[in-house]
Amino acid sequence: MNTDPISDFLTRIRNASRAGLARCAAPHSNQKLGIARILKADGYIADFSEGADANRHKTIVVHLKYVGGQPAINGLNRTSKPGRRIYTSASDIPKVLNGLGGNVLSTSHGLMSGAMARRKNLGGEIICNVW
Repeated sequence: MNTDPISDFLTRIRNASRAGLARCAAPHSNQKLGIARILKADGYIADFSEGADANRHKTIVVHLKYVGGQPAINGLNRTSKPGRRIYTSASDIPKVLNGLGGNVLSTSHGLMSGAMARRKNLGGEIICNVW
C-alpha cells in the first residue's frame, strides 16, 4: 500500500523524465490531475490525458517534454509530506532557483502555482518544487 500517492506520482514523472521516456502513467486522483494541469501550464510537461488501464482503473498519462533532447524537468521534489506539512504565507512563498523553477501550492482556492498564489496574495501548503 502506498502511503503518499502524491510523492509516488512525482517520482514516476521524475524517473520517466530521467529515463528519456515519452510518457508515464499513474493512478488517477483529483489532486494529481491538478498538479499535472499546473505542470503543463508552467511548461514542464507537454500534455496529460485521463484514461483507463486494462482493469478499467482510471489513470493519468503524462506526456513528457524534452528541449533539445534534454528533459524539461531537471528536478522535482516533494516539499510537504504526510509526516511534516509545510505551510507558507503569501509573502513568504519561496522562489525555486531564484525564480527559474516553480512550486505547486494547495490554497483555500485550490491548487495553483507559487507565482499565481503570490499574485492572488494567497498562502497555503507547499506541495512540491520543480525546476
